[in-house]
Amino acid sequence: MNLRKRKRGVSAEVHTSAMNDITFFLLLFFLIASTVTNPNVIKLLLPKSSSGQAVSKKTIVVSVTKDLRYYVDKKEVPVAQLQATLATYKSVATQLTIVLYVDKTVAIQDVVAVMDISQKLNIKLVLATEPK
Repeated sequence: MNLRKRKRGVSAEVHTSAMNDITFFLLLFFLIASTVTNPNVIKLLLPKSSSGQAVSKKTIVVSVTKDLRYYVDKKEVPVAQLQATLATYKSVATQLTIVLYVDKTVAIQDVVAVMDISQKLNIKLVLATEPK
């Protein structure tokens, strides 16, 4: 009986030391390539106009204090004149937005009254709040 080990002539080895370098360079390439490209951007050549007009956008601050005093851009306005005052601002700017600052003790009906005025005049209204 022959109990000696047989020698194999060729052993199968895979050298993976270079694979770490290749993986690192591929990862680096894809990171750089992904930050450079933005798939949401569509490049357009827009036409030029000689009679183009800029759209005027304006923001008005309307404040209501706890004793029901109304202020339009830091000028006190009687509640009866509020709609007329906002209408003059509307005639000056085509796109107008009202930022409404209201004390938290003011009744909701007074806030709705200002909202109704902005709705009648077709003015956007944003209600300002404090972050928690």
